[in-house]
Order: sequence, then structure tokens, then C-alpha cells
Amino acid sequence: MKRRYLHRNDWKRIVSREYKELQIDEEGFYGYISLLKMKEVSQPLVVKYLEKEICIADHQYSWLYQLPLNEHFAITTMFDSHNNIIQWYIDITYKNGIKNGEAFMDDLFLDIIVLPTGEIIEKDQDELQVALENNIITREQYELAFNTFHQVLNQIQTNTFPYFTLATKHFQKLNHFAKLQ
Repeated sequence: MKRRYLHRNDWKRIVSREYKELQIDEEGFYGYISLLKMKEVSQPLVVKYLEKEICIADHQYSWLYQLPLNEHFAITTMFDSHNNIIQWYIDITYKNGIKNGEAFMDDLFLDIIVLPTGEIIEKDQDELQVALENNIITREQYELAFNTFHQVLNQIQTNTFPYFTLATKHFQKLNHFAKLQ
């Protein structure tokens, strides 16, 4: 299992950044939101899905993290330099929390990517299986990951996953917060 902090201070690709984080307790969301603005990167990050190449990190791109503390997933909404959504990336997690004042997620390998076109990409089921076989995770964590994965996938497919709509609201809230400081 990989623990990842939302600030991504370990990511050397980012040369210059801005980072804001807020705890939110409102209807429909209890947890942390953060905004990582990549002012300058050493090189763009391009991924390939469904025979398409998509740039997800470049100069002036932003990543909004939504870390609901009462769920077993975290959402990263990736924006280009014009604040257009590139994709939503959902990490299935064992635990979302705070340690020494820093928001983190314990990643359980499975991921769901949703493109603005509505296309859905399911990722890393093989990694979850290898983690189980190598005793990196327990059988209970494996089952939690698959159950959560299928619940989230079902919500996305039935348009009942509220975090996509909240992403725009949270993005605006953090941009407004950053301007006040």
C-alpha cells in the first residue's frame, strides 16, 4: 500500500508550485480539498488511454484533490492551463486522513479514470492482485478495494457520483481562498 500526501512535495517534475488546502464540513462533503497549481514543470506529463494521448501535467495546470474522510476513495480533478477539466482520477483507498497536519491517502492500487467525454477507464486490477499475492495487502483490504471500486463505478455509470459536480465548486472555493491570502 502506498501512502500519498496531497501536496505532492515528492514530485520532482514540478519546478514551481502553489498549494492550498482546506478542511470542509458541508452538506455532501466532509474532508479535505486541496489545489496544486503547477506554475512550472520540468516536462509535461502525457498519458495514453484508449489510443489517445492526453497531457495531464504542464505549465499552469492544476490538480484539485477531494479527500472525503468518510469514504474509501479520493478524487483528483485535473485542469489544463485554461481551467478546463482534462479528467477525473479516482483512487480507491484504504484510509484517508491527516498526519502531522498533512492530508494523505493510503492507495489500494485500483483506479477509475473518467474523461469529460464520459469514457471510463478501469485501471490496475492486476496490481491489486499482485499486492494480495505478495502480502502487501490483506484479503480484507483486497475485498474492500473491489467492493468500493464497483460501488463507485456503479455511481458513475448511473450519474449518482456527486464529486464531479462538487469539483467545480471546490475548485472555485480554493481559487477564491488563494486570492484572499
